[in-house]
Amino acid sequence: MSANVLYDAPGPRARARNRLYGALSTVAILGLVAFVVYKLDDTGQFQPGLWDDYEYSDTHQRIVDGLLTTLKTFAIAAVLSVALGAVLAAARLSDHRPVRWAATVVVEFFRAMPLVIMIFLLFAGVFTSDPMWALVLGLTLYNGSVQAEIFRSGINAVPRGQSEAAYALGLRKTQVMSSVLIPQAVRTMLPSIISQLVVTLKDTSLGFIILYEELLFVGKAFAEQTKPVNGVYAFIPMVIVFGSIYILLCLALSSVATWVERRTQRSRKGAPPAMATAGAAVTTDSTTGVDGASGADGSHTG
Repeated sequence: MSANVLYDAPGPRARARNRLYGALSTVAILGLVAFVVYKLDDTGQFQPGLWDDYEYSDTHQRIVDGLLTTLKTFAIAAVLSVALGAVLAAARLSDHRPVRWAATVVVEFFRAMPLVIMIFLLFAGVFTSDPMWALVLGLTLYNGSVQAEIFRSGINAVPRGQSEAAYALGLRKTQVMSSVLIPQAVRTMLPSIISQLVVTLKDTSLGFIILYEELLFVGKAFAEQTKPVNGVYAFIPMVIVFGSIYILLCLALSSVATWVERRTQRSRKGAPPAMATAGAAVTTDSTTGVDGASGADGSHTG
């Protein structure tokens, strides 16, 4: 007989209540969806004529151009944010207190600063003629600060005995970080790093506030510039089309994170213990009845 250690198995009455609550929740959600669809249809948002402009090749080209601009911005911001995160994490783990304090101030400041305000300030004060770099730098500073915490937490999650053993062997801190801590921490960090990259991809849509022609800006401009049908602009078709593109991009990145996590879990399960070789050597010595280490000439010292 097996028992769940987290909670007791529900009885007949509890199961009946759960089914009732589930049915009521489903009805409530379906009712809300039906109400939203009714209101959109009542205001003419589902008129077939609103979709006519999406049949033209010029519209397809504008969507592709916006998509490529978004992917370009994301690629640059992703690389720079990961690099900045690594630098800030190394600074926060430094033995020098001023470096550690300075990195902490930078990380906490840019994590607390609203990204929309940061992008707008960079555009208005620094990159007035180049909105792409205002967006890229804003994404880099914010997401780099978050990535720094991911790196720092991943390294700190490695058992302390690993670093202590490395220091006992005479390794310097740089060697301990590069050869011992980071290789073990990267398996834990990768899914979180990729998940934060998904956030970076979604945040590229904030470029429309500084008139940067990324995907969302193209969709908004397209909806405003198309000819209205019975006085209704094609905003709902725009949301459906461009929102679906964002969702597919984010799902693709999320699937990469899931794949990486599964791969790292399999590799951890299949990897032999780190001390297997040393354990085997000790066993061999114990079977021969020798307690000690071999000298340079092959003799044992007890």
